[in-house]
Amino acid sequence: MQASDILAKLVGFDSVVGTPNAEIVEWIGAYLKSFGATIDILVGPEGDRSNLFATIGPREKPGYVLSGHMDVVPANEAGWASNPFVLRVDGGRLYGRGTSDMKGFLAASLAAVPVLAASPLMRPIHLAFSYDEEAGCRGVPHLIGRLLELCQTPLGVIVGEPSNMRAILAHKGKSAARVILKGRSGHSSRPDLGLNAIHAAADVLQAAISTAHSLAQGPFEAEFEPPYSSVSVGTIHGGQAVNITPDFCKLEVEARAISSADPAALLTPVYEAAAALERLGFQVQWEELSSYPALSLERAAPLADLLTELTGIEPLAAVSYGTEAGLYQRAGLEAIICGPGDIGRAHKPNEFILTDELAACQAMIEALGRRCLA
Repeated sequence: MQASDILAKLVGFDSVVGTPNAEIVEWIGAYLKSFGATIDILVGPEGDRSNLFATIGPREKPGYVLSGHMDVVPANEAGWASNPFVLRVDGGRLYGRGTSDMKGFLAASLAAVPVLAASPLMRPIHLAFSYDEEAGCRGVPHLIGRLLELCQTPLGVIVGEPSNMRAILAHKGKSAARVILKGRSGHSSRPDLGLNAIHAAADVLQAAISTAHSLAQGPFEAEFEPPYSSVSVGTIHGGQAVNITPDFCKLEVEARAISSADPAALLTPVYEAAAALERLGFQVQWEELSSYPALSLERAAPLADLLTELTGIEPLAAVSYGTEAGLYQRAGLEAIICGPGDIGRAHKPNEFILTDELAACQAMIEALGRRCLA
């Protein structure tokens, strides 16, 4: 199968984050088995979704991991010109949810498998396909936790997020949380008898804003845009009607951290502001939504040199979005980002990838295979 044919099949699976993914896992597993790959399907604690780990070549030797996620964000936005879960071809553009982020990388990897499987690899190439990356990298930690049961310590991990086929050395870390405030409702004419959860949320909101302003003063890491850590509130919901004292308010807040900062620690002032409301009679819940570390790979690292050779392009120092690469690095592995497509097309109507980008990625993976012959 050509990469575009495989992509059409993958896009056709409605593998939206947070939903069961047995169909896409089973199809990929069957495809890989047809070329003699060793397959492990790793069921996550949710019970209805799995990671997939596959090996081409000798598992007893150290090799390279091609890492990608099978889930996609929902496609409920207005503006789609066609069914987002049916691949639409228009010239050199292939449209559909996940084409850039990141089923294009999966398709290119799978399209390279026949060549890899027919080669006398002395070092293996592994495929590590995860679930629920779009929910804050929830699936891949379960795979990483079992990695050394499945293979020898890898020489490096290539995370195929859309990067225009230019290797990326670093990204920010992230931590996100939900704050739920419960007060006491009543008629708005007697605010003295109620506990206004929306008013209370202002303290939490102000803590987030103050923290964001403080972080903008540094410390700085110039390779990032912006070159400092950030905190922001992304959603706020509460209340029933203008004449009812609101007894409920929910906020979602996130931190994006430069490599020298702990993203979870950046949210401490927000957490403390929320916890302080308990003394005023509010019930407060703090729920961690996601957390992953930053990636920071030295330019002199062997993996960075390898990707420069394979792509012919000097690596980019850093991006501000996050990936699973930081989790691999935290586990002690060299990791780098490099994949087809453009992050600017992701999470939007009419997401697309170019056929030339798929071809370039497949060529890179086949070249990696040639490096594993000796």
